[in-house]
Amino acid sequence: MAEELEKEQPDDYVELTDEDIDRIADTAIGVLKDILKHFNVGEIVIDEYEGDEGELILDITGDDLAVLIGRHGKTLDSLQFLVSAITLRTLGFRYPVVIDVEGYKGRQREKLESIARSSANRAASQHKCVKLRPMTPYERRIVHIALRDDDRVETASEGEGSARHVVVIPR
Repeated sequence: MAEELEKEQPDDYVELTDEDIDRIADTAIGVLKDILKHFNVGEIVIDEYEGDEGELILDITGDDLAVLIGRHGKTLDSLQFLVSAITLRTLGFRYPVVIDVEGYKGRQREKLESIARSSANRAASQHKCVKLRPMTPYERRIVHIALRDDDRVETASEGEGSARHVVVIPR
């Protein structure tokens, strides 16, 4: 069994302790607070918790945070990219950090999972590939995860840059 587990993990996989996770969270929260100083958002609270896929989720709540989300979540995506990049540079290794504002990404995740399921139903019933709209890497990951246990379909990412999208393929 141990041999099987070793084969499933990348060569550079290291089990993180609770102290390591706390250090990651403290670093990411510090970076996020430093960035938020440049926004006029007033008092905020940052809640941290572990996501379904083992990622660290930092959810910001406050009075007027629409400026942090931006049009179609673009500002929030950029904020997440900055926090992740600076945290990586500071710690020397990558750990998935998701920045959310008042549950915005949670609601978006639910919508994407619903789109993924309906696309899988369409692909399976029509026996045709279903191409989804272009998505960010985070959004594509949600679709792949939502459909990974659906035996009727498989998923693949196609395209380049901002045109990259998920294709749901019937089996």
